[in-house]
Amino acid sequence: MKKSPISETQLTRGPLLLTHAMNAAQTVSLGIFINVGSRDEAASQSGMAHALEHMLFKGTRRHNVDALAEMLDRLGGTANAFTGRERTCFHIRVLREDWQEALGILCDMVQEPSLPEDEWQRERQVIYSEMAMAEDVPEDWVFDQHVEALYPDQAIGRPVLGSRQILATFDRKHLLSFLNTYYRPPNMLIAAAGSVSHDDILSFLQARDWPDGKAVGARALVQMSEGMQCLPRDDEQAYFVGSLPGIDAASTERPVAWLANQMLGGGMSSRLFREIREKRGLAYGVGSHLSALSNTGAWSISGSTDPEKLGECMHVLDDVLGDFSASLNPSEFDRAVRQLEVSIRMSMDSCDANMMHLGNRFDEAEILPQDAWVAQVRAVSMQQVRDWAEMQLARPVLWTCSGPSAALDGLATGLG
Repeated sequence: MKKSPISETQLTRGPLLLTHAMNAAQTVSLGIFINVGSRDEAASQSGMAHALEHMLFKGTRRHNVDALAEMLDRLGGTANAFTGRERTCFHIRVLREDWQEALGILCDMVQEPSLPEDEWQRERQVIYSEMAMAEDVPEDWVFDQHVEALYPDQAIGRPVLGSRQILATFDRKHLLSFLNTYYRPPNMLIAAAGSVSHDDILSFLQARDWPDGKAVGARALVQMSEGMQCLPRDDEQAYFVGSLPGIDAASTERPVAWLANQMLGGGMSSRLFREIREKRGLAYGVGSHLSALSNTGAWSISGSTDPEKLGECMHVLDDVLGDFSASLNPSEFDRAVRQLEVSIRMSMDSCDANMMHLGNRFDEAEILPQDAWVAQVRAVSMQQVRDWAEMQLARPVLWTCSGPSAALDGLATGLG
């Protein structure tokens, strides 16, 4: 039996450590995952996790903001971070001989950030600019409006960036309190992939002190809306997003759902692309995707079209979704299996992709290596995909459409 390249150790009074051995790699990808995101914020904290994502690059107890930036640049790799609805991650990729210095920097950033008040006053303006950029990009704006309507009056539906009004109330004391509460074990996972020893990283982490934090509480069950949301907006294109219930992050149905999504809108040979772009020329880009969280998920379709063609485009979408499960054929099924296998196997060569894969451990009892997922995808039958898609596509959908008012006329009553 082939030995898994993945190793795992729970430190006593410390973070969970996972590594993926890639002995031939020249680099190491390191990540510190925090099991907290915008969904876990109180209304008065909206945008706090994202604000901390910015501020942890503004210096540590030992190094000011300029020294920290110079250290990261000197390593010559890539350092970045992201905030989601349930997860925040700080990550870096460096040459394998530099892993210890890089991991030390990441740990200092998360454990001992300086959070200078003057830097926060400046960085808040940067986040305001980020908000303005998102509002100026129609796809981003429509998606944010869609998610808020999909999960009305729920934390999961609030923008990850928060709001200008709430951000204006934050100061260093608020940021530090949130960090000391959540950016600690048991909400912390450290992941590494590349040419590095699990035991070496374990010894490195055991030599540090790890103060306890407060475990993120059980996440509330969500309620998803349905219907048609029309948003007048004077753009050159009309935009549409539709979502229906999908799968959660640890669902045993993942391989089936992945295949269904691949055939529906996962590439240039997908149903949506062929019917809406290739056959009718109604849109430049159209596709579908699955978004999975700890206890909920959505299957979404999105794209854009000429405002005068929005009504036609929505009816074609309705026809494609209505006919999809019954008309699946072996050739497109085999093609989707191949596409997913190629995608998964290609990711196995990437230190970054393998490291990010380890971060899913928050949602699962065990992290399987990617070749195990290839085997599961290959084991799915077309009938399983047909049955799953038929069940899912019979569930209620929320559509959000934006564009000039004239393009939205007649859409309010929904589809079908």
